[in-house]
This record gives sequence, structure tokens and C-alpha cells, in this order.
Amino acid sequence: MNLSRSRVLLSNDDGINAPGMKVLACLARELFQEVWIVAPESEQSASSHSLTLRRPLRIRKLSKRRYSVDGTPADSVLLGVREIMKDAPPDLLISGINRGGNLGEDVTYSGTVAAAMEGTLLGIPSIALSQFFYKRENLSWGTAEAWTGRVLKIFSKFDWTPGVLMNVNFPDVPAKDVIGIEFVRQGRRKIGGDFKLGNDPRGDPYFWIGVQRNENKFRKGSDLEAIIRGAVAITPLTLDLTHSNTLRKLKGLVK
Repeated sequence: MNLSRSRVLLSNDDGINAPGMKVLACLARELFQEVWIVAPESEQSASSHSLTLRRPLRIRKLSKRRYSVDGTPADSVLLGVREIMKDAPPDLLISGINRGGNLGEDVTYSGTVAAAMEGTLLGIPSIALSQFFYKRENLSWGTAEAWTGRVLKIFSKFDWTPGVLMNVNFPDVPAKDVIGIEFVRQGRRKIGGDFKLGNDPRGDPYFWIGVQRNENKFRKGSDLEAIIRGAVAITPLTLDLTHSNTLRKLKGLVK
């Protein structure tokens, strides 16, 4: 893929005006011939791969090649490809840059990854980009800014496999301290390790799912372990969730 001659569609789950989208748009305009942005009107974090089926969706044109959708990340990509860019689909879809990592089981909840999944389902090579952080108030986009171009140039030489998307996470270290790019497997990191119980103004109880995660930071060869060491972690994800070994075992039960 020749980046300088490509048309790219950008989306995310943090919303059309998110800082990560602004960073990504600036980088993309330096690398690609044509940049289109179609993203949710408001934040849709943890919306996963949901489509809006029970109400109509609206597209709002904000400026040339920049649109918002009052729906989910998957809605935005679907309408971006099938409606806004229907005359000439994008050569590549990039989702991000997400505020926070998408590691381990995070990917099953992530709207950032879901946007890339929707692009993959539509037959478009797709990448999810996320900037990991330890403390939200100290988040810096400098590492993602410095390393996104290098990551995209690697993918430009890649013979893309249908049904596979790329999940990229940048570590929470200064750009100069990144130890390199590593290709790793999905690790173990489950969000929802704590709940907050309270009472609303009417006195009725409510539960608020917290951000605490149960995770394995030291599993060698995993995305989380690579990020902790200061590497850019890239994991190829597949839309086929079939577990081949179990399938073979089950077939062996039938005589």
C-alpha cells in the first residue's frame, strides 16, 4: 500500500472532538493523499461492536471530509463507508487514537477496536490505535505522535489477511524511551474488578462499574507485558472467534 496515494477513513470511540482524533488527523494529513473523518458525535467508550437498530441515525457534516454520527463507532464506520464514501471506499481505516490502552480482554468492550472490526467486516484493512497511560492527568500524546507513522509504514508493506485487524498500543513512556515495536499476543486484562454502590436522590440503590482491572502484567509475549516494558505492542486480531482445538475435540466425540 502506497500511503501517499491512499484514501484513509478515521474514526474512534472518544468522539469527533476528542484530543486523540485531533492528533491522528494531523498525522494522517501528512501521510495520506486524502483523509476522511467519520466519528461518533459524543463519547462511546466501552460501547463494543454495537449497531443502532431501534432508532434512526443522523449524519452531520462539520467541514470538508469531516462528519459526525449520533451513534456508535460501528455505526460511524458503516455509514462512513456505505454512505459518505460510497462512491470510492477508503483504502485503509484507522480508529483512534484512544485515550487509554486497549489490552487483553479490553478489546471485547472497546469501541475503538470495534470501529476497526467494522472496517474489517466491510473488507477494508483496519487498525486500532491506543495510547496507554498510568495516570489520566499525566497522559501525553507525544509517544503516539512519534511512533504512529513508523507503525503505519510497517503495515504499508504488509500483505493484509482478510478478516484480520491490527490492535496497536503505545506505552506510557517518553517517545525517546520506547524500546521498539513488538508483535505480541492478546494478554489477560478484565475490566470491572470493582463496583461502587450508592443511592440516587429517590433513595433507590445503584451500582457503578469501576475501572479496576484484574490483569496479568508479566505474561511473556503478551500485549500488556510489552507495554509495561516500554514497547509499542501490536496484536493481530481475528474476527473468527472459533477455537480450533476445541472444535477438533468435539468432532472427535462423534463416531
